[in-house]
Amino acid sequence: MPVFRSTWRRTMTDFDRLWQTLADELKDVVRRYRERIATLPVTTKPDKTLLTAADVEIERLISDRIREFDPDAVIIGEEDGRDDERAEVADPGKLLYVIDPIDGTAEFVRPDHREFGSVVCVLREYRPVAAFILAPEMGVGGTPLLITCDQPTGSVRVDGSEIGQPSSVAGPRWASVTRSSGTEPRGFESQLQAAGFQLKTRTTSQTMDMVRTAIDLSPYSDAVPTHFEIFYRTRQKIWDGLAGICLGETVGLRAADRGGAARVPVDVATLRQAEPTFDSTILGPPEAVEWFLKLM
Repeated sequence: MPVFRSTWRRTMTDFDRLWQTLADELKDVVRRYRERIATLPVTTKPDKTLLTAADVEIERLISDRIREFDPDAVIIGEEDGRDDERAEVADPGKLLYVIDPIDGTAEFVRPDHREFGSVVCVLREYRPVAAFILAPEMGVGGTPLLITCDQPTGSVRVDGSEIGQPSSVAGPRWASVTRSSGTEPRGFESQLQAAGFQLKTRTTSQTMDMVRTAIDLSPYSDAVPTHFEIFYRTRQKIWDGLAGICLGETVGLRAADRGGAARVPVDVATLRQAEPTFDSTILGPPEAVEWFLKLM
């Protein structure tokens, strides 16, 4: 794979080479771990999310391929073990790559579940410009599903094929308003239900919920037929949110915080954190986001 040293001249084709390399290698790694998932050791991190050797190996592989592609890359990874300030993010002249090696580890460790994936988002001047989402078992019949987007050109591809702008999806209205296990329902949940929404409150993969808000996956997946009209999450780690924001904004959705402010560009102070976290993220069509903000 060629190395591209001119940060500002990368094209979608350049990222496509990186994305295809990652997809080819990650499919094999995931398959190897899933074949022995019943005996794979699982630990619980301080934030009560799960960690496996697969998370660590996948993040290392992604980081290595990114550095081969872009030696000047600044990388933020969920499993990088940082507990200090990320001073390196202060250079706006470098591309920033945000990695979630397995978004949905709690799903990954359950052999009968498929809603998990590996995620990379690229930021230029603190704005998402490209994203890679590989869901290795979410395609029809448990096949891999690869979603990529290039925000500057407005291009979104599923398994390499360009898709058009989203249209309205028939069926029940759904909102993804996931929250931590054991927490009480919030006031707006009953209001959403009164307005005719069905709610998803159990967390699986935040990225995949955002994908399902941005595009209709029903032609490509038999695992998650539901399309969300609204996505809302508090205390969202950036590796759980930025790829979904990139995809959403590429297809014309609005990404905001609960005060209505634009979610991007990402504040540098947030990126400096050891575990960069958004206080809240709302994603949906502009009119739906505006309605939800008033509801809250």
